[in-house]
Amino acid sequence: MGVTMKGPCERPGENEDQREEVIAPAGCFAGVPEADKDSEADSDSDLETEGIHGLREPIRDALHLGSCRAYSIVPTIYFLNQGCAPELKLRHRGLGPQGAWALASTLTSNPYIKRLDLQDNGLCAAGAEALAYVLSKNSSICDVDLSENQIGVAGAQALCAALKVNQAVQKIQLAGNSLEEKAAQYLAELLLVHTGLKSLDVSYNQLNDQAGETLGPALAENTGLTELNISWNHLRGPGAIVFARGLEANIFLKVLDISFNGFGDSGASAVGEALKANNVLEELNMRVSRNPMQTEGCSHLLKSVRDNPASALELLDFSDMQVNREFDDLASSVKVILPGLCMKTGAPRVNYKKELLPVFRPPPPASALK
Repeated sequence: MGVTMKGPCERPGENEDQREEVIAPAGCFAGVPEADKDSEADSDSDLETEGIHGLREPIRDALHLGSCRAYSIVPTIYFLNQGCAPELKLRHRGLGPQGAWALASTLTSNPYIKRLDLQDNGLCAAGAEALAYVLSKNSSICDVDLSENQIGVAGAQALCAALKVNQAVQKIQLAGNSLEEKAAQYLAELLLVHTGLKSLDVSYNQLNDQAGETLGPALAENTGLTELNISWNHLRGPGAIVFARGLEANIFLKVLDISFNGFGDSGASAVGEALKANNVLEELNMRVSRNPMQTEGCSHLLKSVRDNPASALELLDFSDMQVNREFDDLASSVKVILPGLCMKTGAPRVNYKKELLPVFRPPPPASALK
């Protein structure tokens, strides 16, 4: 899909009047030839009966084509052929902010789409604002993937505000969107209000230790989330500890991925303390590549699991973590108590027995071999 715009993340150049004309139902015939308008005149009563959620495909297509003309972009053929399909998947199409606003005109009134996948479209903050408008109005869309769109803090603010108003969305993916510390505040507010949100993915962002301190208390108070992926961020130090304390108080979360952060031994110990009390979490991923945990941190976490026979954990991922034989023995004792727990420990073990290097001896001179 081609897009004509001044810059990759600039807002469309239209004024507010033009935007409302494109989006509002009253402007749904904008840009449609006169003959088409006349052909629809006899069906006004049908529209009044069905309401905006009963728009037939010709009217929906007219809306989209009119919006594309208004924003000077090429219409999306795939969208025009969408019909009543429950999923709209437009990945890697280069929609940009203008493309998002063009889609918004029909998405707000579409009762069929349940899953919206716009991954990697350069939406930026302005495009996220367009989709926030959609999500504040549409009560059918329940699964949204906006990963890799660089929406930033402003985009996160707009989306979170919309989801607090209309809580139909149950799953949202915001991976790879340049979300930083300020975005954590909007996410925390959403977690406190939106109890219907079941799955949140904010991996591959720049959420730091301050973000962990913000999200931890919200996680403690949240009463709906069952899956959280916050891997590939920068949670470390005090932020990791506060976040872990939030896990301890949460009684709904079942799947948590905190791998590739910077938890370290102190963070691992805090997670371990949380697991002593948490009987709900079923899957925990803590891969070490950017979680510089040593054997001490891993062992502390395992001991906490061992001391909680009521733990619901089914998977504990220690992949790539360097552990020793003592850890292996501890893992074996945990397996006896929790036979249903699957532990991944794929890294080579550390052998603390000192191996002496062979003494270097130069070869004898050639004359000595004769």
